[in-house]
Amino acid sequence: MSVIPPEKMPRHIAIVMDGNRRWAKSRFLPKIEGHRRGVKAVRRTVEACLALKVPTLTLYTFSSENWNRPQEEVSSLMNLLAIHLRKEMDELVKEGVRFRALGRIGALPENIQHLVRSLEENTRNNTALDFNIALNYGGRQELVDAARSLAGDVAAGRLDLEGITEESLASRLTTSGQADPDLLIRTGGEQRISNFLLWQMAYTEMVFLPIFWPEFDATHLEQAILEYAGRDRRFGAAR
Repeated sequence: MSVIPPEKMPRHIAIVMDGNRRWAKSRFLPKIEGHRRGVKAVRRTVEACLALKVPTLTLYTFSSENWNRPQEEVSSLMNLLAIHLRKEMDELVKEGVRFRALGRIGALPENIQHLVRSLEENTRNNTALDFNIALNYGGRQELVDAARSLAGDVAAGRLDLEGITEESLASRLTTSGQADPDLLIRTGGEQRISNFLLWQMAYTEMVFLPIFWPEFDATHLEQAILEYAGRDRRFGAAR
């Protein structure tokens, strides 16, 4: 990849991993095979971010709306997720990756909850890459949960109304302590954010790729970063 000045490199990359099922359908394969190939693309992406020294990576893995898919597919996804989390545990620890799950984790199957908490605990001191996966996640739900948390503090007398600020609300989000995404990448050809990191992406640059997620690799990541680096980010200011 062309040399990019450090100030032009994204600190946080978020990805909507779209197209697993369509990739499988186009090859006359079962849907779950598309998800299996998608897992391999996740591994490639983590490795590429480590090589490029990207500080934070967030992947939209399972949305709160995905429960509406056929039960057989949801069960297969949960089984695949459990296998993947177990398999990745030692690798992420060895690579210095810190893992965090975003979303309403308590509504997931108990085995998934246990694996998520174990992975978070075992990697909490790692610093090479903050790796977030959004599980049972919805951006509107996240904002509701943050508002409820603040409202609870006001009701209990721990916070007054003037204490509700952009900073205090951001501190109640699941990405608290991390930089907002500089770059959103979405595969699959669709051009929408699908209820993903609504608060955090107020000024995020977006790159939409026409490929399916199982095809995504380091070359596509670098392509998106180069496009991002060539943009003039004003954050609402005139220049």
